[in-house]
Amino acid sequence: MIRMTEPSKITSQSVPDHQPSAGGIAARARASVGPKYLSGLNPEQREAVETLDGPVLVLAGAGTGKTRVLTTRIAHILSQGRARPAEILSVTFTNKAAREMKHRLGQMLGHAVEGMPWLGTFHSIGGRILRTHAELAQLKSNFTVLDTDDQVRLLKQLLQADNIDDKRWPARMLAGLIDGWKNRGLTPSQVPSGEAAVFANGKGGKLYASYQERLKILNAADFGDLLLEDIRIFREHPDILLQYQQRFKFILVDEYQDTNVAQYLWLRLLSQAPTSNPSLPGLTRQSIDSRDGSPGLDASRRPGDDENDDVAPTPANQKAHVKNICCVGDDDQSIYGWRGAEVDNILRFEHDFPGAKVIRLERNYRSTGHILAAASHLIAHNEGRLGKTLRTEDHDGEKVTVTGSWDSEEEARGIGEEIEQLQRQGDKLNEIAILVRASYQMREFEDRFVTLGLPYRVIGGPRFYERAEIRDALAYLRVINSPADDLAFERIVNVPKRGLGDATVQMLHDHARKRRIPLFEAARAVIETDELKPKARGSLREVVTQFDRWRAQREVTAHTDLAQIVLDESGYTEMWQKDRSADAAGRLENLKELVRSMEEFENLQGFLEHISLVMDRDSGADEDAVSLMTLHSAKGLEFDNVFLPGWEEGLFPSQRTLDEQGRAGLEEERRLGHVGLTRARRRAKIYFATNRRIHGTWSTTIPSRFLDELPAANVEITESKGGSAWGGTGGYGASRFDDMEAFGSTYSTPGWQRAQANRNRGGGRNGGGGRSGGFEEEAATFSSSSSAGPDFGSFSSRRRGPLTIEGELVAKSTGTTSEFSLSDRVFHQKFGYGRVTRIDGNKLTIAFDKAGEKKVVDSFVQRA
Repeated sequence: MIRMTEPSKITSQSVPDHQPSAGGIAARARASVGPKYLSGLNPEQREAVETLDGPVLVLAGAGTGKTRVLTTRIAHILSQGRARPAEILSVTFTNKAAREMKHRLGQMLGHAVEGMPWLGTFHSIGGRILRTHAELAQLKSNFTVLDTDDQVRLLKQLLQADNIDDKRWPARMLAGLIDGWKNRGLTPSQVPSGEAAVFANGKGGKLYASYQERLKILNAADFGDLLLEDIRIFREHPDILLQYQQRFKFILVDEYQDTNVAQYLWLRLLSQAPTSNPSLPGLTRQSIDSRDGSPGLDASRRPGDDENDDVAPTPANQKAHVKNICCVGDDDQSIYGWRGAEVDNILRFEHDFPGAKVIRLERNYRSTGHILAAASHLIAHNEGRLGKTLRTEDHDGEKVTVTGSWDSEEEARGIGEEIEQLQRQGDKLNEIAILVRASYQMREFEDRFVTLGLPYRVIGGPRFYERAEIRDALAYLRVINSPADDLAFERIVNVPKRGLGDATVQMLHDHARKRRIPLFEAARAVIETDELKPKARGSLREVVTQFDRWRAQREVTAHTDLAQIVLDESGYTEMWQKDRSADAAGRLENLKELVRSMEEFENLQGFLEHISLVMDRDSGADEDAVSLMTLHSAKGLEFDNVFLPGWEEGLFPSQRTLDEQGRAGLEEERRLGHVGLTRARRRAKIYFATNRRIHGTWSTTIPSRFLDELPAANVEITESKGGSAWGGTGGYGASRFDDMEAFGSTYSTPGWQRAQANRNRGGGRNGGGGRSGGFEEEAATFSSSSSAGPDFGSFSSRRRGPLTIEGELVAKSTGTTSEFSLSDRVFHQKFGYGRVTRIDGNKLTIAFDKAGEKKVVDSFVQRA
């Protein structure tokens, strides 16, 4: 018997030639007394664990136990004595995944997992190999790995040295291009001339080369180099590649569908059977030394496309096979194409590794039958997939619900009320998630949760009002509102860059402390002196002048317009427009969403007070809270209840993705929908809005094409709990204000109850043609219990009083003649009592007793 603790004694002579036939008595008998770690595996999982020889692709659908298969496979390799821990290469994409795998292996194997130095992320293992052979990359073993900020700073120096305008050709744009080239395995000499021409009139390739030279001088590398330099070393030094090929007897790869070209090439080189020839099986010399220099994957061909290329033939007595490589992934969950992932890597696995065995894990242990059926039916519309159908032995559960709402505000209201209902039923908030397509969708939910007092956390990024661009914009507004707000002024005095560095800010602090005045007043005083250099003094004077101008405009300009003016005139919007990084577009959308959110408030002061309440909320890490995140951030997570808002054309699928990538982009968006649905264990709820503000403009939206790709048998159409659902008049949906019950309704929200209690308050005329503070109704009203659609003629067409909905006064300027008269005594909830002095349609000028003269819409006031 071979002991697990003595793998070194295994020799080719000690392994018997005979192996029990599959399915035979000996095989079944051995399986019945197999190790405990194999117990509980289903047949497909067990096959994936026990198939150790040759290339294996495990197609693991969502919730099918892929992590368990990977860890158990490693345990099986070790327990069978097929390799020592140090002879197994196991790569993941995240440190979190690597830690989880080590933890599970530790539970199975004890301390043996500590002897697995080659279990980690692509970059951590690539970095370890590069440090070992650093001199071959003109580096020292103690080289520094630069982060993104360091890269941008270094590239800015190179742009300045080459007299290239950093504003026209931002360093971040160049950093993104270089990162993309490295993800594709391209060295400076291999960058196609057409791509190099994209930056600085054709200087992109030259700047890339200068950047790499500068990195060597600084004894530094960036993340892309950790794999790119490895690939170059392996190709130029076959003896070193041979060392690693001989070292790694087994290779395991997690999330193979997310690999980019560089990761693919790195794996292909290591996964060859040990040989003195470093050429990849199927990776032709022509593809390596192609016209554009691409090391294997150009737009028109992939490794192995032409069997007759100029490749040295394999001798008849030499086996051209690959070693024991097992890749685990799901082509239906490849959602990172925008950062270089190539779904073709997994689709072509059998072509790249001839004789590979494909094992499908289709038994889902997470979701109910209806959710899996909906997700499988949706993803089946993709053409670029290997094909599998998720199934479960669990019950069907609740159907996937699809709910339409009038607009995004009603969507947030409806989801908030559903979450409160789930909470009343005993569901934990930790088991509830809202998955959005774009980060700017979060703002409305965050505001709604603050109003409801529902704890929430944002996963994969900061909360909306904590994002850097939002904090910057708010800082500008805070200084306008309060010139003494030193923290806000210091934050934005040099944002965007104005040449006002730390020395200038320190001078302002010193002057402010001596005079005991705010920083802004210190700046006003300093610009009249000669203490600053002329350039800095001019920039600071411009800042002071701008804020003085904006404060004057505040008195005559709507606060939403003022915010837009500030962002434009300060240069802040332009700064992000010129930024070519991947997240710049999202930041601009967030800024537009910030301006839009201000419309709900009467003035700047009220908006900033609301923000302070939102920011004051401090959520503990262990608090029971709703999870709010993007669909991309949700991959790998699971919840009992999942809400999927915003399923509309242009938003999901994203119009930008469709424009840039065409059908490939559409299929990736569909995979994103599949990922969203399969995050749900018990309930999946899809929402869409009839009207949504996109890029600052209200648009009537069209429901996502993905809704029609869901199976009718597994989907239930429901009405929004925040108002009316899709349907309405003319097919464009009814307003949430049209679908109201009488105040005698049993609707139980606190705001509605307050409105009910105030129904007859506020005086007014009584009698025959009288009007009250509530709704006027005809005899033929309708209730929420009616199964028929709403009767839009059920309410009087005459003017209604102010509508109080969930504690907010809702008004709409219609241009109609007001029922108020000059000198009428009125009451406003915020400004108090006053008298009408001027009437312009439905807009009133009122002289308030305490607040002075204000212009308001007549539906905001009541007769006093």
